[in-house]
Amino acid sequence: MIDRSSAWNLLTEFTQSESLRKHALAVEVCMRAYAKRFGTDEELWGVVGLIHDFDYEKYPTAQEHPYKGNEILKERGYSDEIRRAIMSHAEYTGVTRESPMEKALFACDELAGFITAVALVKPSKSLAEVEAKSVRKKMKDKAFARSVSRDDIINGARELGVDLDEHIAFCIEAMKGIAGELGLG
Repeated sequence: MIDRSSAWNLLTEFTQSESLRKHALAVEVCMRAYAKRFGTDEELWGVVGLIHDFDYEKYPTAQEHPYKGNEILKERGYSDEIRRAIMSHAEYTGVTRESPMEKALFACDELAGFITAVALVKPSKSLAEVEAKSVRKKMKDKAFARSVSRDDIINGARELGVDLDEHIAFCIEAMKGIAGELGLG
């Protein structure tokens, strides 16, 4: 099993952008929270969340991401389980999401980014002011964070088998635990 330290080193080797690193941390903490909720391996789920986009800065196109990352992970000894989960988070790869971990990664990815965007427009730029209802309200504003797929957020919660408002609130709470690291304290 690859541990968090080696996963963090991989992320920082390929990702210089502070915002992408913070996104990785946000997805990681949401994944760890769901692993705990489902009574499964928090370290494994956390690693998947942390490195799901590690190759995106160097290989940002749909032709490259997450395919290049998958090759790098294979070369470095990451398990098929980790690699499959990461491949499944991109709709266009054709890798179906089957395991709870794969479904959680898809459900948390876009939402973590959207929650961050909502926090950044609050007067305090803090997660402390973010609630599920404010996230839902911003989801209706198509001009706000327009690159974030609302369909992916909605479908992710549905695939995971959780109510959308509950999912949003759950991820906000998870992210509050590392608000300082995310620059949203």
